[in-house]
Amino acid sequence: MKNWFKQITILLFSGAALCVSSCDEGDTVVDQVTAGTERGAILRTITVISNELPVGDDSGNFAVELEVQDSEDGELVNQVEVYVGFRDNTEEIGPGTNVEETLFATISSTTFTNGPFGLPRFTYTATLPDMLAHVNRTNDDITGGDQFTIRFELVLTDGRRFSFADNTGTLTGSFLRSPFLYTPLVICPVPEDYFVGEYSITQNSGSAPFGIDDAFSQPSVFVEANGVSRTIEFIYDPGGFGASFAFTFDLVCGEIQNFSGSITEGGLGCAGGGDIGQTAMSNFEYDLTDDSEFTIVFEDFNPDGGCGGTYEASITLTKL
Repeated sequence: MKNWFKQITILLFSGAALCVSSCDEGDTVVDQVTAGTERGAILRTITVISNELPVGDDSGNFAVELEVQDSEDGELVNQVEVYVGFRDNTEEIGPGTNVEETLFATISSTTFTNGPFGLPRFTYTATLPDMLAHVNRTNDDITGGDQFTIRFELVLTDGRRFSFADNTGTLTGSFLRSPFLYTPLVICPVPEDYFVGEYSITQNSGSAPFGIDDAFSQPSVFVEANGVSRTIEFIYDPGGFGASFAFTFDLVCGEIQNFSGSITEGGLGCAGGGDIGQTAMSNFEYDLTDDSEFTIVFEDFNPDGGCGGTYEASITLTKL
């Protein structure tokens, strides 16, 4: 056990060192990507303006600002095609079937504007009513947790195409941010101040490997809101590893969904296994009239970071 504890501690510090190295060598990464896309093109996300679609709100939309990059400063791109599909994630409402993507719109390069770095940019908006009509659904067929898929495809002047299937980890990373595919979420509106502010975390049950008796309890954390999404930054194992983590989750029509935890700085895991994380075992109900306390059950060490197993943990968040 002591040997494993030593190994996971070493990996924590080595992960931090890798982060510093990556930041210092940022220009090298950009040069490598530019060289690799000399004969192709990418579509970089500048800003996701709107990524949530409130049920029944005809003003709801997906909107994003994008930048075209190629070896000729955008001149290789003739047009951008937009494909829209639908993921029916709630069988109890609507037909319960997904809708495969089909061509939704075409954006000519003549509509691009010149961005601050001399590269073409454009802003694209797709409204909820238009997307519903495209996938042959109505407001009665959708509910919180469903998703639309919006995929962009670059069409070059020589006929070649680049999109989501051509992506690598470098292209989807924090600098280039070129996913090509977006999945706006259907939501039920939530007040901006609901489940926001200062909370304490109390771990009710669960004991981690490597002698970690209480990985989550801490007197004060801050819950931040971004639409219906919530983020809680916290210190994992404050008395031991002291690693920076964050919980993220969505408030979707009465349920806490997509709850997960991941490291935000450095690394924490066993040899060659990536980083540990947390994943909820199920969704949890919430009540819009009361945000004083929430209890969440999840699996810690899921993913297990190569450490060989998970365990169930329960925490309670109490508003201060």
